[in-house]
Amino acid sequence: MVLLNGRSVLGPLDTDGRDLVAVLAEAEGMDTPVWIDVHRPDEEVRRMLLDDLAFEELAVEDVFGYAPTSVQRFGNDRVLVINARDADNRLDTEPVSVFLRGSVLMTLRRAEIPAMKAFGRRLKEADAEDLALGVDFLLYELLDTIADDWAPRLTAYSDALDRLEHQIFTHEGRDAGILEELHDLKRHLREAAKSIESLHFVVIRLLKPGDHLVSVGTHHYFNDVQQLVGALMRRANNYSQGATSARESHISNVNLRLAKTNARLSEVMTTLTITGAIMLPLTLIAGIFGMNTALPVQAESLGGFWGIIGLMVLFAIGMLTFFWRRGWLSNPNDD
Repeated sequence: MVLLNGRSVLGPLDTDGRDLVAVLAEAEGMDTPVWIDVHRPDEEVRRMLLDDLAFEELAVEDVFGYAPTSVQRFGNDRVLVINARDADNRLDTEPVSVFLRGSVLMTLRRAEIPAMKAFGRRLKEADAEDLALGVDFLLYELLDTIADDWAPRLTAYSDALDRLEHQIFTHEGRDAGILEELHDLKRHLREAAKSIESLHFVVIRLLKPGDHLVSVGTHHYFNDVQQLVGALMRRANNYSQGATSARESHISNVNLRLAKTNARLSEVMTTLTITGAIMLPLTLIAGIFGMNTALPVQAESLGGFWGIIGLMVLFAIGMLTFFWRRGWLSNPNDD
């Protein structure tokens, strides 16, 4: 037996300790639309959906396996699969299967979906006039709640992007962690886009002329959802492009600073190399005339100490002149 303790239900229907089949049987005969939420459905739920309630096998298998976004009609039943934000903070979206039969809207999900609690609050505050539109109004409220759930998240992503861009372009704080934060932001935006694009597909499919998937009286509600989802898609795409641009700017800044550091290192090494090249022949001259042995040419014949120093200076000037003509003494940044 599948007990519905703690499930969210709209309407004068007591679900405490009752199984899914009995609840649905009573709900189908009610004038008030009813929402039944099944969290973490098990094999018993699968059996009831297939055998007792005779839902299409293809639709039931989507609940327990891989479930792409879809809108399908099987006789008088309508089945939707939508991606919504989950609360486990590991993967930001999870599929929610929606079954509509008569006056009943049933959601089946394997994860904790924050939008479901908000959906329940909205239904409790709904006007009787809106509820009189039937289960299609509940479907509109569900889609609108899932879409609204992304608005504050996108605002948080926008604030994070602004902070990272400020840090990148003003060089405030350390660079460590910026690239990882940008990658995480891009990942969150991709997950948001999955859910938002899923909503966009579902709403367009529901409003497709000729299919009559929702009642004419609720078309203006779904048109509002379509406009909201379109705005969310534009925001997600803009933030994703901004994150990509910020990542490229950060990498460019890092490469520029690395290039400047390499240039300074190259300048130091050039200076040390030139100094060593000049000192090498001078050391050779000093070593030769400092040997304690007879030489073909004595230091006195070259003017003694000052003659040797003059010879060293001539060598140094000659080498500097050679380096200058070859362009080795110029600053690369002056080119």
